[in-house]
Order: sequence, then structure tokens, then C-alpha cells
Amino acid sequence: MRIADKLKQAEESGTPYFSFEFFPPKTEQARIREYGGGLVNLYDRIERMGRTEPAFVAVTWGAGGATAQRTLELSEACQGIFGLDTLMHVTCTNMDQAQIDQALAGARAAGIRNILALRGDAPRGAEQWAACEGGFTHAVDLVRYVRATHGDYFCVGVAGYPEGHAESADKEQDVVYLAEKVAAGADFVVSQLVYDAELFVAWVARCRDAGITCPVVAGVLPVQSYQSFRRLVHLTKVAVPEALGKALEDVRANDQAVKDVGVEHAVATVRRLREAGVCGVHFTTLNLESTVMRVLHALGTEPLRRPAPTRALTAARAEPGTTAVAAAVPVGAASAPGAWDDFPNGRWGDARSPAFGDLGAYASTYGAAPPRLDGAWGAPTGVGDVTALFVGYVEGTVASLPWSDEPLRAESEGIRAELARANRLGFWTLASQPAVDGTPSADATCGWGPRGGYVYQKAFVECFVAAALFPAFLSRLQSAAPRITYYAANAAGDFMTNAREGDEGTALTWGVFPGRAVVQPTLIDKMNFLAWRTEAFYAWAQWATMFPAGSPQERFLRDVADGCWLVNVVDNDYKKADGIWEMFQ
Repeated sequence: MRIADKLKQAEESGTPYFSFEFFPPKTEQARIREYGGGLVNLYDRIERMGRTEPAFVAVTWGAGGATAQRTLELSEACQGIFGLDTLMHVTCTNMDQAQIDQALAGARAAGIRNILALRGDAPRGAEQWAACEGGFTHAVDLVRYVRATHGDYFCVGVAGYPEGHAESADKEQDVVYLAEKVAAGADFVVSQLVYDAELFVAWVARCRDAGITCPVVAGVLPVQSYQSFRRLVHLTKVAVPEALGKALEDVRANDQAVKDVGVEHAVATVRRLREAGVCGVHFTTLNLESTVMRVLHALGTEPLRRPAPTRALTAARAEPGTTAVAAAVPVGAASAPGAWDDFPNGRWGDARSPAFGDLGAYASTYGAAPPRLDGAWGAPTGVGDVTALFVGYVEGTVASLPWSDEPLRAESEGIRAELARANRLGFWTLASQPAVDGTPSADATCGWGPRGGYVYQKAFVECFVAAALFPAFLSRLQSAAPRITYYAANAAGDFMTNAREGDEGTALTWGVFPGRAVVQPTLIDKMNFLAWRTEAFYAWAQWATMFPAGSPQERFLRDVADGCWLVNVVDNDYKKADGIWEMFQ
């Protein structure tokens, strides 16, 4: 069904409705069988959440079509297997006309009639957005093209910006641009994330005054974790009500309490929107289930007891030339309800989780500003310059790194001196944590989860190591096995580890709480290490783009990236608090 028709019917009768947004898991297709299948697990989750009868579900599109096939297959599954009207995102970024034609043809072949036409953000490595040759400059161009080539077959949604697009100097002009997209053929609007209901209500009124009469759906993302929320606000510049900001600051060290605050605020936001006559809410789920379902429960929405589909898709395609719909396994075979949802899931999450991935992809969907390369990290031409930058960051005199836009967390205070020493020796640290042996879960520095429990964590350090230092470092790590587990990779794709083939991964953090099984929210394994490796080495290239091509700084940074190794070191003896530093000599 055309989504706009369904939304108009609901709004004419004043009936509240909601929708969900998912993304293709970061788990690579070729590794799905090896790692248990984040996509298979997501199918189970979508089936359960689909029993709440959402108006539609949306599937995101990676920049430049990076997830094109997975997006299409996930969209096809949502619609063809789970019977949910599906909105497939399509962006202009790095997409020429031929690629757009291919995406639209794939959607038609899969029976998908609803798309969200987006411009997208700057391609990776570019400071500012620019259309590729043969591509489209604005979302309105994509809307016009879809109408010109496919007529009324597709129901077309577009993005709206209640607080103005992050790149726009004139926020009021954004309403004019939105009106142009609607005039070009858009059928409905999905907004950027909303945390201040009053701002959204006022913006909708301005849209109506500008002649925009189509349905406007409010984007809502319940806060899942303090750090991910901070990152999202940094990227999107979205307004945060003072009460929400204070409530999160007060409980920032208690992950469960952060989720509770997120649920409470999301429920209040949706209720206020409904009071103001806003019928539709679009939940960005981050592929997580429990928080959004808690919001719906508080709003009076419960899953229906409808029969489950007779099959769900496997994550691997049946054979070349066929889509994933051709292969099927029973629903419910892969994961238990709510699995992986209790605590933050991101960089260090289980690679089998549907939520394994990067929040950045979500923050950019509805108008994130591209990274500003403003020279804050200097103009390095030698190893000493890079070392000074990392040492300054660890010691608190440098505010950020190309790999981190926030200062060290409080738990690193106790290891700050050791981190500074390691960095001076040439081990440029990206991530770390101290060993913790049974700290109360209420502890303000290292605690997390429900009160009344105890938390544990192994010391780990992740760093870049120059090629000249790497052989001796590797020898030291190997000699310390099995106490030390390491993962190492370079930009060329070489990989080393002393983890045994078939290991399930190395636990980094876990907790024991009253009335619950042991909770293990973070671990490191080959899958999530290699996924992060790509991002870590990309940051060197992004840093290099600050400088003119061929300049000493640009050449130096690219040479360093080509020559160093990314190494993750875990000390499995969490009772030996300082043992890991023996490796950094």
C-alpha cells in the first residue's frame, strides 16, 4: 500500500500511528554464517515488533549505495515476508543516474512502492558535499526524476528539518525548500529527530502556512545510552530540552537509569505531539527492541497475537542471481526476545547483534553536519608531532582527536599517567579501560546497570604502533599468552591474532545483578575488530584531506597510515590491575 494513503486516512480520522526504522546490520554478508547472523537475528526482531502493527517500517541506505543490496533485501523481507508496508531510503550521495535507475528498478522488482528520497551527506573523505558527475544536487532533483521516470508508481517521502538543516544558514528558507520538494511530487515528510516537542509543533505550523498539506511524521529516537546521545547531538546539533539534559547528566554513569530517562522523555514527547494534533511518530530503533517497545507499552500499544510468518530470510543469498527471499529458515530460531538490548551496543557489541554498527549512519540520515577539518590537530610532518598530539589528548590539553570528538571518560583518570607514558613511547592509544574486579554497579566512575549488582572488566588498550616498533611489540604479546589476547591489522589488510579459531570472542565487561543472569554487554572478537579497523585507518585519510594534495603534511599522514599497525591488547587477568602495562615498554 502507498504509505501516504494510509497516513492520510489516519490523520483524517485523528488516529495516532507510528513506524519503525531499521538499518542493514554491519555484519558482512560473507561472514554471517561464521558469526551467527546479525541479519537473521534482526529478522526475528522485526517479526516481533511487527506485531504492534506499525503504519510502515523504513530501511536506511548507506552513503553512496554502500548497503544497496542489503537495503534492498531487508526491505524485501520486511514487505514480502513480514507483511509490513516498507519505506526504502535512497540517497543522491555518490549516486549517478545509472545507479539511481538500478536502485529504483530493484525496488519495483521487489514490489516496493515507497521510497524516502534524500540528498545524503558529504561522501567520505570530503569536507563539503558535492554532486558526483551525472548525479543529483538536491533531494528535490531526485523527487522530480522519480516522478519523470516512474510516474505515480512510487509513493515518495522526503526529510524535513524542524530546526533547519545543519548546513543551512537560513533556517526559514528550509521550509521553502521543503515546499519545493512537496510541489515536485513528494507525498509525505519524515522529520529530523525531535527532542523538543514545542519546536516541532511550531515548525509544522510554519509548514502548513507555506502550503504543505501532506502528512508530516515526527522522528523520535529514545535515548539508549549517554555516550551515543552525546554523539548524536554533536552531529545533528538538535536542540535538547534543559530538563532532559539535566536528567541525563544526573544519571550518566548508570546505563539503566539513562535508558529509563530516555523512555520517560520519549513517552512525554509523543503524548505532547498527540495533544497538539500530530498523529504520526517515526521511531529510529538503532535495531534495538526493548526501549522502543517500552515506549509503546507506556502509550498503550501492545503486540497483537497474530500468527508468525512461516519463514524468515537467511542472511546469505541462496545462489548467485537470486535475492535473499529465495532462502528461508523458521522464525525464532536465531535469538531470544530482547537479546542484546539491555545495555549500550556499538563498537564493542556482539557482532551477532542486529544493532552492531555505528550510530553515525543514523545521525547523518536526517541532516548531520559533515566533520569540520579546522586544523585543530596541527600540521604534522614528523612522528614527534603525532606523539605530541596523542599525549596532549591523554593529558587533557587537546580536546579531541581524529578518532574521538570527546575527552577521556572518568574511568580513565586512574590510568592517565600510564597512557601518557605509552603514547610517549610511540604507542598512540585510541581506546582503553582499567581492570575492575567486582566494583558496585552504583559506582559513579565504573558502575553500570541495575543497582545492587557488581561489575567487572578486563584491562585493554588499543593503539596504533609504527612499523619499526611492531615486531618487538608483537613478540612481547605472543610471549604473554594466554594471559594476553591481541588482535592486530594494518591498512593493507594483514591480520594477526593469538585468539584460537572458533573462539567466541574475549569478554571485556560483564556484570552480575540480583535476579538476572550474568550480563556481558561488551566483547572484542575478530569481526568487530576488523569492522573498526576500516574506520580507524580511514580517519588517517580524512586527516590528510586537511592539507593540499602532495603537501608534506598530506604525504606524511598517508605514509604513517600505510606503515603502522592497529593493535588491540586485552589482559585476561582482571585481578592484576597494572599487568597490561608490562606490554608497553
